[in-house]
Amino acid sequence: MKAVLALADGRIFKGKTFGATGETSGEVVFNTAMSGYQEVLTDPSYKGQMVTMTYTQIGNTGINPEDVESGQLYLSGFIVREYLDCYSNYRATMSLDAYLKENGIVGIQGIDTRALTRHLRDKGAQNGIISTIDFDPESLVRKARAIPSMSGLDLATGVTCSAPYHWTEGLWDLKTGYPQVERKDLKYKVVAYDFGIKLNILRCLVSAGCDVTVVPATFPAESALAMNPDGIFLSNGPGDPEPMKEVIENIKKFVGKKPIFGICLGHQLLGLALGGRTIKLKFGNHGSNLPVMDMATRKVEITAQNHGFSVDILSLSNVAGLAHENLNDQTVEGMAHKTLPIFSVQHHPEASPGPHDSHYLFDRFVEMMEQHKA
Repeated sequence: MKAVLALADGRIFKGKTFGATGETSGEVVFNTAMSGYQEVLTDPSYKGQMVTMTYTQIGNTGINPEDVESGQLYLSGFIVREYLDCYSNYRATMSLDAYLKENGIVGIQGIDTRALTRHLRDKGAQNGIISTIDFDPESLVRKARAIPSMSGLDLATGVTCSAPYHWTEGLWDLKTGYPQVERKDLKYKVVAYDFGIKLNILRCLVSAGCDVTVVPATFPAESALAMNPDGIFLSNGPGDPEPMKEVIENIKKFVGKKPIFGICLGHQLLGLALGGRTIKLKFGNHGSNLPVMDMATRKVEITAQNHGFSVDILSLSNVAGLAHENLNDQTVEGMAHKTLPIFSVQHHPEASPGPHDSHYLFDRFVEMMEQHKA
């Protein structure tokens, strides 16, 4: 079936549908990863966005039950150059097309994703609409322009868990799969705030020796402190951090009381809680091949990233310093408090998909908790 992608600035791309049919809208972004589309599809940080994969052939490894990063698909739409229905992977149980249909996600294939990516890079990420029922360009552009901007949207509270729960699953083992770890074998009590947390982050924490209790985004700090945790973890998630006033005020109550580690949206929220500000990036950073320098060691890591906002480190000059820097656009990829056991990164050390260059950050969090353990 015919499908059309229309951007808010009037650019039109014509292709064919795959996945569900109908009409969907969201902020159009591009992801430069060459593999790992299943993890992209299930990453809650993509809520409200339509993802363009820059790699040309998508679908050739199918879908398996192990590589999901959450309990559902959160993105609004999926955009690829060439969809391959014939998949080949020993763990695969279904095709990508069937997976999208099962979850009601509209996709478009057969468009020039290189041209789309260059357009988004030059003009900036913007709202768009995919339709398999309306092919009138003027109508579609009008609809795209009516979509709310990502700036000012609190999406994280819509993807968080509804109640606290314990997590005891560790990292994947080729022979045995995901191991269940006994809580008695886990040394460090961590309260993890769920703003759209990826499952592999939880697995990394467990494998680092953390007894993890996951709590909703607005879980009171007083209740978390009453658990007497060794550390507080702030997760990734979608949307703009600035509207999350209640969460920001909550985080302030942990400062100076417990070691804190934040990733992605958690990093941005921490920056705001420390008195800084955030900025919307032109097209964001989404992919698993982005270079970052650890400013302490001067080592360069290839990282996985997925964000459209960034912390302004200059607004925190009296409180925190630059710990990691993006070597592509020189944006802030990490910060560390100057006097307290608090640090955070914009990129994803758990990867999934992506390289494991930054995996040591979970050990750094554990070392910090050990040093400040009550």
